[in-house]
Amino acid sequence: MTASVLRTQLSGVSRRPGRLLTTGLSVLVAAFVVFGTVLAYVIVTRTTLDTFSETPEAVSLVVYAAGGEPLNPEQVAEVRGTAGVRQAAGRVTATFTVGDASSGNELELIADPGSGPLSRITLLSGGYPRSDREIAMDRRAAARLGTTVGGTLRLHTGDRSGKPVTVTVTGVVDGPRDAAERAYAHDEAVARISGNPGFPRVDVLAADGADVQSMMNGWSERLLHDPRAYISVTTGEAMRVREAHDAVRQLDQVFALVAMFVAIAVVAAALVATSTFRIVFAQRLRQLALLRTIGAQRNQLILALAVEGAVTGLVTGAVGVVLAQLAGLAAPAVAAASGRTLTGPGVPLVAAVAVVAGAGLLTAGAVLAPAFAAAGVAPLQALRAASTLAAERGVAAPRLVAGLLLVAATGGLGWRTAGRMGSSDALIHLVGVGALGFGALIVLGPVLIRPILAVAGWPLRRLGSTGNLAVSGIGGTPRRAAAVSVVVALGVTMLAGTVVGISSLRLWTDREMAARTPADLAMFAESPDGLDEVMAGVRADPRFRDVTPFRMADFTALSGNFSHGAIAIDMAAMPALRRLEAATGNIAALGPGTVILSAVAASDFGARVGDVVTLRSDGAARVEVVAILTGDAPLRMGAVLTSADLDALGNSSAGFLADVATGTRNEALAEFRRLSGPAGAEVAVLADERDKADGEVSSLFAAALGLLGLTVLIAVVGVGTTTGLSVLERTQEFGLARALGLTRARLRMMVGLEAGLYGLIGAVLGVVLGVPMAWLTLESLRLDLPLTFPVGWLTTIVVAIAGITVLAGLLPARRAARVSPVAALAID
Repeated sequence: MTASVLRTQLSGVSRRPGRLLTTGLSVLVAAFVVFGTVLAYVIVTRTTLDTFSETPEAVSLVVYAAGGEPLNPEQVAEVRGTAGVRQAAGRVTATFTVGDASSGNELELIADPGSGPLSRITLLSGGYPRSDREIAMDRRAAARLGTTVGGTLRLHTGDRSGKPVTVTVTGVVDGPRDAAERAYAHDEAVARISGNPGFPRVDVLAADGADVQSMMNGWSERLLHDPRAYISVTTGEAMRVREAHDAVRQLDQVFALVAMFVAIAVVAAALVATSTFRIVFAQRLRQLALLRTIGAQRNQLILALAVEGAVTGLVTGAVGVVLAQLAGLAAPAVAAASGRTLTGPGVPLVAAVAVVAGAGLLTAGAVLAPAFAAAGVAPLQALRAASTLAAERGVAAPRLVAGLLLVAATGGLGWRTAGRMGSSDALIHLVGVGALGFGALIVLGPVLIRPILAVAGWPLRRLGSTGNLAVSGIGGTPRRAAAVSVVVALGVTMLAGTVVGISSLRLWTDREMAARTPADLAMFAESPDGLDEVMAGVRADPRFRDVTPFRMADFTALSGNFSHGAIAIDMAAMPALRRLEAATGNIAALGPGTVILSAVAASDFGARVGDVVTLRSDGAARVEVVAILTGDAPLRMGAVLTSADLDALGNSSAGFLADVATGTRNEALAEFRRLSGPAGAEVAVLADERDKADGEVSSLFAAALGLLGLTVLIAVVGVGTTTGLSVLERTQEFGLARALGLTRARLRMMVGLEAGLYGLIGAVLGVVLGVPMAWLTLESLRLDLPLTFPVGWLTTIVVAIAGITVLAGLLPARRAARVSPVAALAID
């Protein structure tokens, strides 16, 4: 009998392959996403291993400090003097600030021989440096800093006590593409400019016929005697492979994060599959009842339905894997058409089989609950008209009690998590809160549907009979609506939490950038002589706005233990400065005899609002603290003073800020430099750092939205599938509505509105769950980000999800409208 029941169920599947794909569409999408992620990892890994290396191909040996002190000059000289060494190049990177020590542009000075097989750059103009105070600029850095061959730059090491180094630009080169601004010089020149004579590594080119292994053995014996350093020697090929694998290991962290989002998408697919099979089995209750009447046992039906689910999962999983494989094989060709190089993924059979098997197991597990429910229906009840089975009873008391217990557990664990802020296990607690909260949402979903529908459906009822029918269609099947909406809520919960977190991060970044880079451009001068004329010219130029002067000086606390910078500037003059906030006190209270301290300076001095502190430089200023900022003072200073109090400190420098009003930044920058300034004056493009920070936040936001889009995609597939199956189930209902005068257009609108209500209800539930979770995460992990409630973004998410689900219901709506009333009423 079991075999007969299995044949009966599987024959129905084989006769309707289109229905099979529709039923398992969410599993197909999940399999495509999972296997696509595997292929993406393989492609990126292979491409990185094939193409990535910072070590030139010509390098024969690499001597490097694996830990401790870098190679000292004597060790480097010994390497260079070894028989068989044709060329040796020390590798070191030093970071400097160009212009003002506090707010200038950062420049990386990299050691490179400049020519020959060990060089990584190409000379474009001028000549490569020959002396200690000469450098060659990367062309991007030269354009950004307004430097030409023959120009000079003032480099600061970041140490306030150290004097700046003036270097001459002898050439412009083309180096590895990178966002950083770079310059190049010979290794010994870089060491002298930076003041650090050691080298982390030395690349060696061996002469033709040299015994490389003997050279390695000799260096290992002679260089390992230094107890302060851990010197290692390896071949250039081994170093290239190691660098590639290190790059791949960094990608592992990225793909681990991607895997977490993919796992959430798989959970969504399982929920969608469960909801879909519940509808499919409900449509076949008569068939199941007939099997019961001729002797089929309940456990036999459950087994048959589970096998049907597993077959559906295997077939749709295989289709998803094949589609992902085709996309992976096409990726190198697509990349080549756009000028990029990718290594093909091959055909990872083990991963493919694992994904298909996982799809079968996932669907078999998802089908169990609907199978138990369908197989447990009494034959006489199942033999009634299908229309009488569409109605659903309310939530049973045990389910209601279980849901309330989950709510209580969520609240209790959330309270406990908030009380363990900053602890190492806070993240585990957060995962538990999220799991319990979502479990409560699943259990209590049918109860929550009706109040949300009453509010969300009120505008639709104003549309007349079409809106009333749409709202009634959702309200009449609260369990089905809850099952579909919960999947949407899962994606929206993650979206809403991400939006709140990113909005908080953006607000914090804006405040930080307001202090560090309060303007687009800045001019720094050691002396104020002649600065007023330049500033007047900038103010008269319509390309600039908000031109604001400032003066700066260094100071220490009375004890002399901490050194900071002080600035005198109009805090209300620049729009960015008006975004600064005080942790305590009032910024507007700044006046003669008072000071605003940065958070770091206040901590170093142990000062609070109302305290009197003494700032000492060549002179001294005794001032009262009226405010302590949440971060830095303008231009990364430690204090804001009035001009009179800054004068009391003694020696000071001057400058002014300006924003770009019209035209491009590069055009404004060229004009800014053309106006020149006092002797020794330098220009800094402060907006570059702000753009970089904004770009990082925007990239993070885009990546998060892209990954969370996987879950939303599966949720939308679930809405479309549920709506499509609902159309098949309600053919007679639609036929009757058409016979009573409902037009095709209104019927299409009704079905589309029902699909939109699934999305709207899920979006509302997701926002209600996601926003508190985001706030709890920010507080418990002590991320020190301001809590925000981005109403605009959250509203956009809700409206967008509702609109997308309406679109998902368009195809089922067209199918429903095509059926004639006579044919629909004749269908049993």
